[in-house]
Amino acid sequence: MDKKLHPLEGSSWRGKGELWLDPLGNEATHYDCTLRIEADAVRYTWDYEGKTHEGSLALDADGAHWTDSWHQSQPVRCTRHDDDWGLLSLRSTYGAGDGPDWGWHTTLALRPSDQLVLQMTNVTPWGEHGRAVRMVFDRE
Repeated sequence: MDKKLHPLEGSSWRGKGELWLDPLGNEATHYDCTLRIEADAVRYTWDYEGKTHEGSLALDADGAHWTDSWHQSQPVRCTRHDDDWGLLSLRSTYGAGDGPDWGWHTTLALRPSDQLVLQMTNVTPWGEHGRAVRMVFDRE
């Protein structure tokens, strides 16, 4: 267990999420979501178009393997970036056709209000972050 996450091990959270699918990132779909922090993983669920989806960040010493039943069934290797702010910062890359690879940045942060935020952004080859997912949780 990561030392930043250790105090939250075993905790369960419930909240609301936002999914941005439009290219400009201006229109969000809203949904209910849950999150649980385990010794070796951060697991979440979220509802989209009447179906519950499950995601997992399976943690290890160097980062995590990320999966999500909606669009990422095969595990993606994510590297940890301990120098970033927040509880957890993970990055990965993916191919986007014939052009250069794009990035995916996942962060987990604890707000001063004791709300937990799981956020995911797409990163263009030129470094611009675009909103993809934000889930805001309250402790159960």
